[in-house]
Amino acid sequence: MKTKNILSVFFSLFLISSMNAQVLTGIEVLRERGFDILQGKKIGLITNPTGVDSKLNTTIDILSNAPGVKLIALFGPEHGVRGDFSAGDKVDNYTDPKTGIPVYSLYGKTRKPNAEMMKDIDVLVFDIQDIGSRSYTYISTMGLAMEAAAEFKVKFVVLDRPNPMGGLKIEGNIAEDGYISFVSQFKIPYAHALTTGELALLLNGEGHLKGGKKCDLEVVPMQGWKRDMTFDQTGLPWVLTSPHIPYKESAIYYTTSGIMGELGVISEGVGYTLPFQMFGAEWIDGLTFAEKLNSMNIPGVIFRPLTFKPYYGGHKGKSLGGVQLFITDYNKVNLMSIQFLVMQVNNELYPDKNPFKMCKPDRLDMFDKVCGSGKIREQFTKRFKYEDIKDYLNKDVESFRKISSKYYLYN
Repeated sequence: MKTKNILSVFFSLFLISSMNAQVLTGIEVLRERGFDILQGKKIGLITNPTGVDSKLNTTIDILSNAPGVKLIALFGPEHGVRGDFSAGDKVDNYTDPKTGIPVYSLYGKTRKPNAEMMKDIDVLVFDIQDIGSRSYTYISTMGLAMEAAAEFKVKFVVLDRPNPMGGLKIEGNIAEDGYISFVSQFKIPYAHALTTGELALLLNGEGHLKGGKKCDLEVVPMQGWKRDMTFDQTGLPWVLTSPHIPYKESAIYYTTSGIMGELGVISEGVGYTLPFQMFGAEWIDGLTFAEKLNSMNIPGVIFRPLTFKPYYGGHKGKSLGGVQLFITDYNKVNLMSIQFLVMQVNNELYPDKNPFKMCKPDRLDMFDKVCGSGKIREQFTKRFKYEDIKDYLNKDVESFRKISSKYYLYN
């Protein structure tokens, strides 16, 4: 057999094996049940390109063709229903060209379904792949939609999907009063270790919705998912959740660098081919930086020196020295710590390059909102030592684990 044919066979086998999912997502379980809870109902669907089954059929198409189900409205979060919009772009209402169903934007003039949008809807369904981080806005959309469902007395159904980071890794302080925003909508840790369905149950059960409202909530659980599963163990195809989360690993790396990235001074790799997996700046010598970081023996990670030139964004066309992050032991690594340790080393090697002084003033506010507190920046910038904020970042982990475990749907 020629080499080309051998490679073709291996590639085909890889594709087949990668599409044989161990896990059935909520939409697939619902389909196996004959769409029982939606029968005879008028449905509104909150979704985006990640709302697919294991064969990449969209939830939009599945529900629009489901017998006994009438899909009458679509709702799009940030990036839109079919992923047609970039991060931060405001989205207007429009008609879905494939189905002719009206699409209401939840990332434009309003972020919460209003009376006009909810007219005639019996059940509001949520099917979006989250990445497990508080600052990722899809869970904010879900919570606000739950509030609307409560206000308009509409049933709310979550079609559950895996947490790509698994169901064990909880990191970060709980978001505090004064720092609640669309990137920290609820008082939960930065990495919450819940599936979207479990999080919905917690928000509803613990009174996190505005005014302590509770909606008529039902979660359609997955089959086959375990708490220690990261996304690569599910057998499910990864559909990029947004343009800067292109790979299944990106969801994990987002937590290692996304907070620091809000400052816009040290690149976190956005604009290059490895978003959230890199750290770089024009003044950094990659060899020295990597040597210093690796000498710290940070549990579960190693760093590789490199030079890169982003193709777009704030660092476009600049030659940046820095490091690529490799996670070697996921169970040992504290994801959130990495960006603060990188800034610590940057301060030790380049004390005149303070990212908190070099950034635009409004980025400090966003940094605090993503952190869910102003105390982290206040304490860290005194000495640029991760150890000064370590206890604060970890103070709520075990108490949240105890509270959230009441809502676990999976072992």
